[in-house]
Amino acid sequence: MPIMSFPNGSKTGEIVQALTRDGAVIVENWITDEAADRVAAELRPKFEEWGHCQFNDYNGHKTLRINSILKFAPAVADLVEHPQLLEIADAILLPFCLAYRLGSLTGIEILPGEAEQQLHRDDQIYPMRMPGVEWQISVNWALDSFTPENGATCVVPGSHRWLEPRAPVKEEIKQAVMPKGSGLVYLGSTLHGGGANRSEEARMGLVNTYALGWLRQEENLYTKIPRSIAKSYSKRVQQLIGYQKHGTKLGWFGGG
Repeated sequence: MPIMSFPNGSKTGEIVQALTRDGAVIVENWITDEAADRVAAELRPKFEEWGHCQFNDYNGHKTLRINSILKFAPAVADLVEHPQLLEIADAILLPFCLAYRLGSLTGIEILPGEAEQQLHRDDQIYPMRMPGVEWQISVNWALDSFTPENGATCVVPGSHRWLEPRAPVKEEIKQAVMPKGSGLVYLGSTLHGGGANRSEEARMGLVNTYALGWLRQEENLYTKIPRSIAKSYSKRVQQLIGYQKHGTKLGWFGGG
């Protein structure tokens, strides 16, 4: 099963249908090269400063990772509230919650010589699964072109429908090859992992996740993003950070 690619401007319903069926889709050229470059430029200093701090066997020893993204990269807000991306999140998540929130934001740069990452599911951070219910969805924004050589993300289409855990066979693993400015959208229950970088150039991506509003967020955005900075963003981004209640009671504040 390949990863279906859609051109920018495709109908949301068609994208959602393929995402629900396959567990992952690509939307090509979803943002302009200029927008991708602006985000990359804001992330670059932090990659250099502390991107190496998360080196380990799981994340890789030649993969730079950074968090607290909205604290220092305001251009990312446009990606977080991308209109069609939120339409897709609405379709996948709102049947199971009243509102959803950002789960995490992670900048990832795979350097030359990095090996393939262990395949995993993003929703494995939660201790249970419910058939037919997605805890979250993710998007990996290509801030560089993703190629077979430079570490394009590996995905196992259809793995979100597996009833029993198992390792995929080689033929089931596909790479998300896509031009800069594209987005790989995948369900939290879909197996995936960073690809091996056999090129001489690094490749940079930005992963943001959206989780059901009654789940604890993976990244504690309240403490990572100062309120003074959160106030500078749109109301929608503030809501996605977590400044909204779920229903009338969950997450209320006040009363002394």
